[in-house]
Amino acid sequence: MSKRYDHREIELRRQGLWERGNAFATVAEGGAETCYVLEMFPYPSGRIHMGHVRNYSIGDVVARYQRMRGRSVLHPMGWDSFGLPAENAAIQHGIHPARWTDENIARMRAQLKRLGLSYDWSREVATSSPEYYRWNQWIFLKFLERGLAYRKRSSVNWCPRCSTVLANEQVEDGLCWRCESAVQARELDQWFFRITDYADELLDYTYRLRGWPERVLTMQRNWIGRSAGAEVDFPVEGSQEKIRVFTTRPDTLYGVTFMSLAAEHRLIEKIAPADRLGALREFASRVRARAAAAPRDAEPPKEGVFTGAYCINPLNGERVPVYAANFVVAGYGTGAVMAVPAHDQRDFEFARAYGLPVKVVINPPGEELDPAAMERAYTEPGVMTASGDFDGMGSEEAGEAITERLEELGCGRRTVTYRLRDWGVSRQRYWGCPIPVVYCEDCGVVPVPYEDLPVVLPEDVDFSGQGLSPLESSPSFVNAPCPRCGRPARRETDTMDTFVDSSWYFLRYLSPRGENAPFDRDEARRWMPVDQYIGGIEHAVMHLLYARFFTKALRDMGLVDVDEPFERLLTQGMVCKEITRCAEHGYLAPEEVRDGRCAHCGAPVEIGAVEKMSKSKKNTVDPDHIIERYGADTTRLFSLFAAPPEKDLDWSEEGVEGAYRFIGRVWRLVTEELDTLASTPPYDPAVDPPLEGEAAGLRRSTHATIKKVTADIERRFHFNTAIAAVMEHVNLLYQFRAKAGGELERKVMREGVEAALLLLSPFAPHFTEELWEMLGNRTPLHETPWPDYSEEALAVESVEVVVQINGKVRSRVTVPAGSDEETVRERVMADERVRRWTEGREVKKFVYVPGRLANVVVAGR
Repeated sequence: MSKRYDHREIELRRQGLWERGNAFATVAEGGAETCYVLEMFPYPSGRIHMGHVRNYSIGDVVARYQRMRGRSVLHPMGWDSFGLPAENAAIQHGIHPARWTDENIARMRAQLKRLGLSYDWSREVATSSPEYYRWNQWIFLKFLERGLAYRKRSSVNWCPRCSTVLANEQVEDGLCWRCESAVQARELDQWFFRITDYADELLDYTYRLRGWPERVLTMQRNWIGRSAGAEVDFPVEGSQEKIRVFTTRPDTLYGVTFMSLAAEHRLIEKIAPADRLGALREFASRVRARAAAAPRDAEPPKEGVFTGAYCINPLNGERVPVYAANFVVAGYGTGAVMAVPAHDQRDFEFARAYGLPVKVVINPPGEELDPAAMERAYTEPGVMTASGDFDGMGSEEAGEAITERLEELGCGRRTVTYRLRDWGVSRQRYWGCPIPVVYCEDCGVVPVPYEDLPVVLPEDVDFSGQGLSPLESSPSFVNAPCPRCGRPARRETDTMDTFVDSSWYFLRYLSPRGENAPFDRDEARRWMPVDQYIGGIEHAVMHLLYARFFTKALRDMGLVDVDEPFERLLTQGMVCKEITRCAEHGYLAPEEVRDGRCAHCGAPVEIGAVEKMSKSKKNTVDPDHIIERYGADTTRLFSLFAAPPEKDLDWSEEGVEGAYRFIGRVWRLVTEELDTLASTPPYDPAVDPPLEGEAAGLRRSTHATIKKVTADIERRFHFNTAIAAVMEHVNLLYQFRAKAGGELERKVMREGVEAALLLLSPFAPHFTEELWEMLGNRTPLHETPWPDYSEEALAVESVEVVVQINGKVRSRVTVPAGSDEETVRERVMADERVRRWTEGREVKKFVYVPGRLANVVVAGR
């Protein structure tokens, strides 16, 4: 083996040895503790990016560390391979989605292997393979049997560009989360999963997930949105219709002065006079358009249109005008809000804008509000007023009493509502899992028999990009016999939301070739829940919530024994980079900048803020280029050292070069002393004599570093500080090697070098494995146990105490560790330099900080 550090040759050879030896195959030995480490699997877009590198490097450190700790580790990888981009590629480039996907998987698999990630590739799955999505369909049928899957006509979010339905979570400020087109409302027959059946449990368990980031749990709690209050029916004047509202403030019911309906509320067409419908429809269209054009997180001005209808307050009989308003969302609550301007700021602003009454029904204690003089709504608790029998009561007490009155009158009831809605899983796409039902004129909706699964995607499909599902263009797929009566029937042509695929994939890894069930129950008992899950926080209220729902539903079917899928969750930060801009040509890639000037026009470039890497901003870095130039170990080491995993990482070429130099430094430390190190065994306190001086200090550093790195990985995942500790230890090894002339010193040096390689191996496995073998070790490094630290080695026999005279450092003395103050004082006062500064002067005070500092206070001359 060459002593020159050639990262290309070393890494490719090591990867070949690992692959041929099945080095990372999962072995569930009888007595070994299990550990399931999982990173969120990628969509096969064709190329990995630095975010992938960081995510998967983090997971690999955990997996390699746990193996070295003696645990049986499951660390799989697969592909979230259904999805719209493959279909768009078919439309744009005439390539079949299956071929596009398979080619991308091949490229990305090779890239991940080039990083040296310790995956058990024998468990690889792709959600677009019939062997996988057969079990999607099996689970769908089980949900259907239990009432967790159902079909209804529904107003859905429709993206005209993607020609598909979007879940609520996939609509951001009225825009499609993928293409940012304006989302429209459309009525379609849709399939839903009844996730709301688990709303309370999903919410309650967010308080039990101790290993999850509080930020993610808060996002899920807010998304579930549990609110206790009352539902109230307001009869519409001159109609049989009623407007139902939900309110958490029944104490404000006497202060209702108008009613707000969502611009697209179904009742508007029924209650508005004919001469008002044109204006209302135009308003609804304008609201949709403005929502699409508005900046993200922008708060639009409050707007509304009077419907011409009135409803009646059921408590006081007052006539209340009904408005269509742009701030009420049709899909949230009932789509109607009783407006109490005096006690709700949004209603207050609307009332002031449209000259509507403001009626105070709650006063601050000891005060009386003047509606005409109010500048803001009063939203705190207070004393009831202008509320009939409830005047003088505290508002919180009155809320309970008013709810009881509503129930007595039959116009309201206590209730709990949720922001969470049932999960619409129908998608008008080809490249997704077919929904296993047929429609028969005689039998209705008929599930496909289990023995006929999978329902396989056909290949004779027209990818026009227009209309509904491309599956409708395939007669061989659409036309099928009814499983019950045998007469001609029609298959469902919608496919499932791809979040269905990722809601249980972690279970398929347990037995990926199983043909009798989606996963083996005994394997689920052995491995579940996932011990450590790693992925982006952008999945907090979609994938992570859906996976929790699936796990609970499968538990209730008796298929798993756990309540939650993931024990611990780490959400890694983003990889960011400075943006380079030209005033005329916009974002510039590195090759478009020459000597600080735009290569197109010669103008000086501007260096902008550090932002998330994005192709649109031309600030991406190609991992293949970095790996080719510096090596996988350097790429991994930089991504783990530059920032704690949960924080954003600022990309830095200097940082990459620094990681490369450090690896070269470790390489030289070993190879330049290889003959000596390879022929010397490590220090063994059981047979070797006790150490003194610098040799004892180096061994103390070795074991202190082991302790530090172990704690940083085990408890905190502070990989950056773990790597920094090894760097400091390597510096000490360099200082010591010139003094390692004796056999004892060489043994301590060997122990320190081996510890450095062991501790670095989860972060940079290739070159450490190479050096480990060069040292003559026969057991591969990845199979070598993680080192234990010795408390005895950490014990300090003596300490250096800094001595100050009147606050200024004048000397240093060495004293036995644990010395009392009197012993230290004797040693300090006997020191020759101290005596020069204290001779002939009165010692007024002696202050000792144990093991660190002594301060002698003397009188002035």
